[in-house]
Amino acid sequence: MFFILSKALAFLLIPSNVVVGIGLAGLLLMPTRRRRAGVRLVVGSLLLLVVGGVLPLGPAMIAVLESRFPPWKDTGGPVHGIVVLGGVINLDLTAKRGTPAIGETFERMTEAAALARRHPTARIVFTGGNPGLFAGGPPEADYVVELFELLGVAAERVVLESRSRNTAENAIFSKELVKPKPGERWLLVTSAVHMPRAVGSFRMAAFAVEPHPVDWHSAGAASLWRLPRNLLGGWSDVDTAAHEWIGLFAYWISGRSSELFPGPR
Repeated sequence: MFFILSKALAFLLIPSNVVVGIGLAGLLLMPTRRRRAGVRLVVGSLLLLVVGGVLPLGPAMIAVLESRFPPWKDTGGPVHGIVVLGGVINLDLTAKRGTPAIGETFERMTEAAALARRHPTARIVFTGGNPGLFAGGPPEADYVVELFELLGVAAERVVLESRSRNTAENAIFSKELVKPKPGERWLLVTSAVHMPRAVGSFRMAAFAVEPHPVDWHSAGAASLWRLPRNLLGGWSDVDTAAHEWIGLFAYWISGRSSELFPGPR
């Protein structure tokens, strides 16, 4: 039930969808006796589109998330395993084209491959099923072994977890699969903006990991002074950040995260 509800709310609560919905509601009211209210809604929607697209709201929200965990530094000691979260392959496009279609988060794979070369005895765990609401195709994990081999990681080193549909399940099923022992050192590789929610899920699953954020979208406070190239670019940042902030609250209140806003310990 949580999975279905989260997918529905993830669409309905996307800020740009809300703003467009306000504008559409206004257009529907304009031919009626509530024309004045309709005009106000349309004008308000347009103003929100401009404000959200130009002001650094999205970059500020992303910068807070990405600043929660610093870049990983190797403090020495053996690394027993590296967990790579899915979300790097566009499954719909892959199914239509018959070849893996990678997205902007592919740095998760490249950094995991670099870590695998530096730590040749570490196990590489890729966790990613099919997150679609009406998923009927193969899971994301089915496509990654070939990509890892292209990046120089032998197939026999890669452990695949293909049941998970969200971050909470990534943590639970990965732990069930690898059964980490006390004292082992495991790294968690995912996008910096997603790391707080991921860490909260792994802590809730009692799977001790060291955060290794990648795929940065902001330069911290410096990002606030950067104007977007277009309004859609600004709203893309707002939507990305809002997805994570809403996800953090939903995971915390539903008991899928250890804290509302997990941070370093």
